[in-house]
Amino acid sequence: MKYVIQIVGVGGQGVLLASMVLGNAAMNAGHNVAMSEVHGMAQRGGSVLSTLRIGDDIISPLASEGEADMILGFEPAETCRNLTLGNKDSVIVMNMDPIYPSTVTAGLAQYPEVNDILSAMSKVTDRIMTIEATSIAEKAGKAVAANAVMIGAAAAAKGFPLSKDAVKRSLLGSVPEKFRDLNEKAFDMGYDAMKK
Repeated sequence: MKYVIQIVGVGGQGVLLASMVLGNAAMNAGHNVAMSEVHGMAQRGGSVLSTLRIGDDIISPLASEGEADMILGFEPAETCRNLTLGNKDSVIVMNMDPIYPSTVTAGLAQYPEVNDILSAMSKVTDRIMTIEATSIAEKAGKAVAANAVMIGAAAAAKGFPLSKDAVKRSLLGSVPEKFRDLNEKAFDMGYDAMKK
């Protein structure tokens, strides 16, 4: 078995925590894991990319363009920008809630309409599953739990190689005890939303 997950987003969204949670879940299930991360100006809202390779004969943590079995997109524009990491059979799980760059919030640039981003992506693949992770996290208790929603959504995606319970255990073991209830609720809500 081999499975490649590309997790994309911007600084502060929990991309690196998500890759650690999924990587630990895979190792706990007995799989080989290799991980790589790129985070340039992450502290200032810049792009963050984490590659997670799970399975047999994993040597390098890097994956070629088009090799991803899943693109887990925490932010719409970043998901679209990194679409070449996947192929026609890749599953794309995308958060529909944008994070506006400072140039947009300062009025110096415009963020594209999220539906336009989705429309452009739909011309490349029909395997896009969307979720409003930030909105769901707010219903769970706090917007900051959107990464737990996305981890739950990934666990629910068709063909995902790790069990829901294994991923949830890894998540709950990775967050401080005082945030476990919030993260468990957010995870379950993300899982259920994606199953629907």
